[in-house]
Amino acid sequence: MASINDVAKRAKVAKSTVSLVLNNNGYVSDETRAKVEQAIRELDYQPSQLARNLSNMRTNLVGVVIPDVAHPFYGTFLRYAEEALYRRGYKTMVCETTERDNMEEEFLSMLRRQTMDGIIMGAHSLMQDEYARIGKPVVAFDRYLGEKIPVVRADHEAGGRVAAEKFLEKGCRNIVQVSGARIVNTPAHQYHVSFEETLKRNGIEVTDMVMSHNAFAENDFREIAVQLFEQHPGVDAVFGADMVILACLREARLREISVPGQLRMIAYDGTYVTRVGAYQPNAIVQPISSLADQCVAYIDLLIRKEVNSLPDRIFPVEYQDGDTL
Repeated sequence: MASINDVAKRAKVAKSTVSLVLNNNGYVSDETRAKVEQAIRELDYQPSQLARNLSNMRTNLVGVVIPDVAHPFYGTFLRYAEEALYRRGYKTMVCETTERDNMEEEFLSMLRRQTMDGIIMGAHSLMQDEYARIGKPVVAFDRYLGEKIPVVRADHEAGGRVAAEKFLEKGCRNIVQVSGARIVNTPAHQYHVSFEETLKRNGIEVTDMVMSHNAFAENDFREIAVQLFEQHPGVDAVFGADMVILACLREARLREISVPGQLRMIAYDGTYVTRVGAYQPNAIVQPISSLADQCVAYIDLLIRKEVNSLPDRIFPVEYQDGDTL
């Protein structure tokens, strides 16, 4: 296998000149550049990516931190983020935090040691102070991590309001919403707040059921669905994330509750799982591909040090018509 020394000898130039050509950095005359490029082709020289990364103080590795890769929302986000990172020349390292107590700390340690270039943080982290202090490229996906860390998210305020208005149009009165653990500092809580405030302004109280922290397993959704119907037998409308609504839809059928006759439902996220079953839930749809692309664009700018700070980005949601309202 040819080395950079072999290329320099074949082109009759210094090793440093070959390095300038490979990195496209510094002045090299057209004639000399042509000789070096010809020697590279003749010797089939393959530059060491590790060496190039070391010279540029880069690893071309970005960490993506999510709670659960099997969850439809986070799995879809990861897919789009990985594609976008690849197009920009980065490899993706995934940190799945659910039931892995030390993984997030290890990722932060890698970023401090410069064994990765940056982190896109989308997990239900309780370590937000650590991110705020790290002083390295970090983009928050639907999380609040500190004033200097940009947040990319959907317009949750509008999403909650639209869902409430849809239930009002149908005359729903006994409404239950299922939300995530409030100890997590995420903008996503705003869709529950907006939903509840809109209904309260119209004289309707909302019952709120809160799931446990990092509850993403199949059984977690089944259990909350059972609890909902047992604790609130008169419910006529349910609002919650996709997996909650799908679990409630199944439980309603088991209890012979007609949907949308006796019970109406709206899902939040609107991932692909809401469009593959026999019944398509009405849903507020987050633009996951746009959110992922923006996170990657932001982390790339921070890694390249082209900006010192970035504004938060908020993307509009859409309403998906279906069979549950």
